Amino acid sequence: MSKNKYLFPLIVMASLFFLFGFITTMNNSTIEFLKDAFGLNDVQKQLPNTFFYGAYILSVPVGFLINKIGYRFSIFTGLGLIALGFFASIPGVGFGYYGFLSAVSIFAIGVVILQVAAAPYVVALGPKESSASRLTLTNALNSVATVIAPIFVSILLVTPELGEGETLENSVIQGIVQWPFVGIGVATAVILFIMFFLKLPNIKEEQEKAEAGSDVKHKSSAFKYTHVWLGSLAIFVYMGIEIGIPSFFADFADNAGATIKTSTTDMLKYYWGGLMVGRVLGIFVLQKYKASTILTACAIGGAAMLGGAIVMDGNIAMWLFLGTGLFHSIMWPVIYSLALEDLGPHADVASGIIATSVIGAAILMPIMGGIQTMAGVIAAVSALFVYYLYLVFFATKGSKIR
Repeated sequence: MSKNKYLFPLIVMASLFFLFGFITTMNNSTIEFLKDAFGLNDVQKQLPNTFFYGAYILSVPVGFLINKIGYRFSIFTGLGLIALGFFASIPGVGFGYYGFLSAVSIFAIGVVILQVAAAPYVVALGPKESSASRLTLTNALNSVATVIAPIFVSILLVTPELGEGETLENSVIQGIVQWPFVGIGVATAVILFIMFFLKLPNIKEEQEKAEAGSDVKHKSSAFKYTHVWLGSLAIFVYMGIEIGIPSFFADFADNAGATIKTSTTDMLKYYWGGLMVGRVLGIFVLQKYKASTILTACAIGGAAMLGGAIVMDGNIAMWLFLGTGLFHSIMWPVIYSLALEDLGPHADVASGIIATSVIGAAILMPIMGGIQTMAGVIAAVSALFVYYLYLVFFATKGSKIR
């Protein structure tokens, strides 16, 4: 494939990154709404993360599925499940909180399929030296979606005034979520319809051509690459970092005594905005500096911002807490590109191995919620320092193991 033919498939992939970025952030942004509507405790309110990110346990089977049926039909399958899940959310709410979470699991599986398919596809659309930059480019549009999603939630999912201990009837919640969720389901169905008529390049053929002219000798299986497993663990802890900040923002801001004139959900647009700005800058920075160096700098920078937020109080603490998003911005694409280096024909299965660790958000958020219940919100968010430390190890040592 000539270089000028990469543009259109990159645009298509970027649109998919926008879609699952919007859905992922929207799911996380509904936490405070669901807490008020259903009267949830600190652990229960994190279950949307558990049900959503728990679907990533299927990432390895999805990798084999993509290897079997190809990227194009995998994308169709993912989009179809996303649409189905959002439509199912409406009757699901009628069965209560866990009925709603069951529908979340359906569209989560669709997002997993898109996520596993998209990353190796983007990596294959050009030279490996610029793969981190391409992934950052597509993730920049993903970040635009993450800025829009909290605003979308804060405007359309509004809980009526409730008295102490009061919750909403399932039918009332159903009415509140109906149009936003149906709207996303319809939009996804339209994207599926349009993409059905688009001709995407066969990445398998491109990979085979590249392998024919390469001297790199590949192992017999993706499972035999140590840097893939270490990269998978890096994604696991990264999810605790990316999702931990917005999940605990409301309680952290309250603990810091911050003055918020709008809703805490609406304030999250600044966190996700930081990710967006960082990813736009990362497109250019990653063309000049090694990906591992940038990942190290961002992990240290994020830890410094979080440390400052914990030490300070009031609005300064709040802004430092939200400002970590700038340093989190390029972590995902850089980790992914480092973990997929030199995988060749094993890239799709390796992507499944790596993506499985997105369940980090499903596992770490309830654990951190439990820490909050026992020792407070500062103790809970302090777990992020451990996550940052591991990313420094992966960037400096783990990503170099082949």
